[in-house]
Amino acid sequence: MMLSEGDSVPETGPADSADANGSGRDAIQRVTDGVIYCIRTGQMVPGQHLVESDLTRRFGVSRGSLREGLKQLMASGIVTLTRYRGAYISSLDRKGVSDLLEVLEPLCTIAARLAAQNCRSDADKARLHAIAIELGSDANRGGGHAGYLENRRTFYDLLIKMGGNTELGRVIPLARTDLFRAQFDRAQTKEQHKRHANGYLKIAEAVADNDPGRAERAVRKHFTGTRETSAVIPEHVFSSESL
Repeated sequence: MMLSEGDSVPETGPADSADANGSGRDAIQRVTDGVIYCIRTGQMVPGQHLVESDLTRRFGVSRGSLREGLKQLMASGIVTLTRYRGAYISSLDRKGVSDLLEVLEPLCTIAARLAAQNCRSDADKARLHAIAIELGSDANRGGGHAGYLENRRTFYDLLIKMGGNTELGRVIPLARTDLFRAQFDRAQTKEQHKRHANGYLKIAEAVADNDPGRAERAVRKHFTGTRETSAVIPEHVFSSESL
């Protein structure tokens, strides 16, 4: 499998200090974790071509480990491998977005309900609320940057932890959701972005009040807003050729 000679990958981030002599599962994990991190921090974008020499140097892995890591990322829908284009960061079409939201909504509803039912940690509640406030601040600053995506992922990770169900973290496709957000955030208007960010605050408030019913309703309203925004996103956003 050859990677096409496309855009180079920025060499910033925690993976830069990885052990260049690493191999096996650790090296493959560095590739999968590193690519997802780069998407979340804006260092890689949907539709971007991946260059083998850039990636082996950036992650400090062999070509074999890189290729195995990319295969795993392909299996989870993060990377697309084609015969003629080589490897590139995946992007979603309208059907893919609809399918993803259809799966995410019930899982995130469960996560919010369990967090509201089970969490008695004032520290965790305060932290979830603080992250939601920061998401709103990110949106007010214009959105579409790495801080928003990082805070959003932290919000969901904490929500799942607060609920106490270890299986949820395995079944919610958070990496695929990172990809979705990376693709769409820059295409949203400021008002759309603010409305989306406000949804996290409503969820956090319901969880803090230990109100499972309100937490579920907040999640459903949040997803309704996401669907409404997705329906009016310009068509060019769904084309990897334009990214």
